[in-house]
Formats: sequence, structure tokens, C-alpha cells
Amino acid sequence: MGKRKQYIGTVISDKMQKTIVVRTVRTAKHPKYGRIVKKYNKFKVHDEKGIAKLDDVVRIGETRPLSKDKHFRLVEVIKKAQIPHIEIKEEIK
Repeated sequence: MGKRKQYIGTVISDKMQKTIVVRTVRTAKHPKYGRIVKKYNKFKVHDEKGIAKLDDVVRIGETRPLSKDKHFRLVEVIKKAQIPHIEIKEEIK
């Protein structure tokens, strides 16, 4: 038996409970014009502990079907998203 597929992608949604949506990017040559183009895939991924957040870079692994759309599990969070520093200013009346 072969190994299960693993992909690296970016979390684009974390609004569901125990599920994240991950977008992966790959490059392919256009069949007619020969230009290199980016191709994207979106996968629903099972995140049991809710570790991954929006814009994190994650590794996902193939698994048995967990629901109608979920066939991947979160393996690890490779890089956490940079949280922008927000400065709160008070209004003076």
C-alpha cells in the first residue's frame, strides 16, 4: 500500500467547529500555451483541538472519510500567522 498524501497550505477559514478550510497551491504548465500557471485546491480539514487559525500555514494528511466533504486531518501547524499590532486610541472630549 502507498503512503497517504500530505499537502502544505494556508488556512482560509476557521469559522466551523473542529473544521478548517485549507487552500493549497501548485504550479502546472498550461496544456496549449505552455505558460506556468498557479492552480488552487480547497480542502476541508478536521482540526480536533482547534489549533489552526486564519492565515496559518499547515500540513494536512489524507485520512478515511470523516464526513461528506472531510477527507483530511491536521498534521501540524508549520507557521503561525502574524498578528498585526493594533494601537487603540482614546477620544478626548
